[in-house]
Amino acid sequence: MPKLPGVSHRRTVRAFEKAGFWVVREGNHISMTKGGRIIIIPRANPINAFPMGGIIKDAGMTVKEFKKPL
Repeated sequence: MPKLPGVSHRRTVRAFEKAGFWVVREGNHISMTKGGRIIIIPRANPINAFPMGGIIKDAGMTVKEFKKPL
C-alpha cells in the first residue's frame, strides 16, 4: 500500500461525501454509509496511515481514488 500522509477526520469525511457516502451517526467516531457499505472514521487529527488505509479498503476504494477528492 502506498504511504498516505495523516489526514484530519474533517477532510476525510468531506472526501467520502464527494465519493457518495453520507453521515449516519456522529459521536466519538463518525459512521458513514453508501448502500451496503458502512465505514467508521475516528475523530483524530490526523488519522494515522494504517487505519486510514483500512478505512479506504472498507469503502471499496483505492488510495488513488481516495486522494482525488482531497
